Amino acid sequence: MTDLLNRAGMLDCKPLTTPAAVTSLVSSATTPYENPTQYMRIVGALQYLTITRPDLSYFVNRLCQFMHAPTDDHWGLAKRVLRYIKGTISYDLRIAPSISTIIQAFSDSDWAGCPIDRKSTSGYAVFLGTNLISWLSRKQRTVARSSTEAEYKALADVSAEVTWVVSLLRELGLHSSHPATLWCDNLGATYLCANPVFHAWTKHIEIDYHFVRDKVASGDFVVNFVSTKNQLVDIFTKPLTGPRFTLLRDKLNVVSHQSCA
Repeated sequence: MTDLLNRAGMLDCKPLTTPAAVTSLVSSATTPYENPTQYMRIVGALQYLTITRPDLSYFVNRLCQFMHAPTDDHWGLAKRVLRYIKGTISYDLRIAPSISTIIQAFSDSDWAGCPIDRKSTSGYAVFLGTNLISWLSRKQRTVARSSTEAEYKALADVSAEVTWVVSLLRELGLHSSHPATLWCDNLGATYLCANPVFHAWTKHIEIDYHFVRDKVASGDFVVNFVSTKNQLVDIFTKPLTGPRFTLLRDKLNVVSHQSCA
């Protein structure tokens, strides 16, 4: 990480407590950044960092969307992310011994959060016992016409990931007999998972997303409602205030090596 800061000429920068302010990450500014190659190299390096720093996933995902034509504002956001890294350079994802093989997954979406194309951002976090083993922050491929549709698409993404994780654990002989629990903070999406009746306002949802209901009907998954207050995946779908960001980062087990010593 020190090398990354050095390449950006920010070894002596002032650290920050969050990667971005609680405002839109996309502005109307169109002034092209004078050194797009530098932008692409820095953001490309940040992608590797998200392998052990899930708290950076959302912001790096946003930066990657402008690789082809970064502006001065995009470079400003990249520098802010680097200043956050400077303040948390000792942080990493902690994996601790756990006897539990129960899988729990959280999914969420920020409906129409992108002001450019109004596509939503999906996020999920998959836990094996107390350990975070898989996560995602990604813009959805299509525009969702309702928050329920956006949340259901996020559920579909995490369902596919959990299906793969269960298959892998079964091959390793570690699969639990308990069904995986999926947590969602949208009641409409939760009801759709168990309701076999199609409503007129859900018919436009692509058929492949409805495989979630097959998993629920077969007993492989249990989909439960979680309050927004306890939704861990907010950190993967939107910028947050400092206290909220720190709380969720801690719950993802992203902690300082110094505190673990």
